[in-house]
Amino acid sequence: MKPTRIWDLLSLALLAAVATWLLLRVAYGSIPPIPVYAGASLYPVALIETILAFVVRSRVRGHAIGDGPRQLHPITAARAVALAKASALVGAASAGVWAGFLVYLWPQRSHLRAAVSDSPGVIVGLVAAVLLVAAALWLEHCCRTPDDHPDEPAH
Repeated sequence: MKPTRIWDLLSLALLAAVATWLLLRVAYGSIPPIPVYAGASLYPVALIETILAFVVRSRVRGHAIGDGPRQLHPITAARAVALAKASALVGAASAGVWAGFLVYLWPQRSHLRAAVSDSPGVIVGLVAAVLLVAAALWLEHCCRTPDDHPDEPAH
């Protein structure tokens, strides 16, 4: 399995941001208010993935991979990589959506009261999404075996 490419995540985020911005230009008036906690659900996921990354990293560095007690089962490591890849994509898409909101709302703040009240929730969501992407990439990095070299092609 290849490592997640940053350009893929950035492309997804940009696509989501543009689509959100275009949608908001047409339908912002019909969207309900954005509470501050709207994007906060990504914070616990990012925290759990960060903790999992440190656990996986310690087991990989200690060569504690296998079937025994206090060892990381190889299937668990593979599931952690799958979780990391999926979370990176979800985080990138979410970051794009929140960035699209922010790009639309920021110029509107001077004459739309709703834009002012929606901005804190959008910023909380954007930060949560970026933290999720960072945690997912860290988890993916920690799942590499010590002899993995990302610059060398696989045989």
